Amino acid sequence: MNEKIEIYKHIYQDSEMSISSLEELKKDLKNKDNKIKGTLDEIIKGFLKYEKESKKELKKMDSVPEEEGMIAKMMANMGIKKEVSSDNSDSHIAEVILQGISMGSINMEKKIDNYKDKLDHSDLKYAQKFLDYEKDCIEKIKEYL
Repeated sequence: MNEKIEIYKHIYQDSEMSISSLEELKKDLKNKDNKIKGTLDEIIKGFLKYEKESKKELKKMDSVPEEEGMIAKMMANMGIKKEVSSDNSDSHIAEVILQGISMGSINMEKKIDNYKDKLDHSDLKYAQKFLDYEKDCIEKIKEYL
């Protein structure tokens, strides 16, 4: 697969999965008094931007953006429900979010490292910008630990 397509697919899938999981988490916290909810909205907006931009870029390359599989989403949503029902404190919710965003961040770092000599400067810069966004999200969420 073309490295450029693969990097944009990863950004799209990571953004899409993050949005899906965080929206599900927001539903589970709807009637609860968690301070983290405002931060979730802010993080979702950023992932929506990357989802839209990466989808647009993939279409330019005649590539179809692929969403994460339904089973992966169901498993993530079940895990979120379980975690919220066992402990809905902001610190526990932050731990759950950190696990997900950290996994995506680690995968993005690997892709950047693997493709740094194969991508043009602007695509590499965009991938790094997405990684930086994920790292910023991690720092925002750490405030709730």
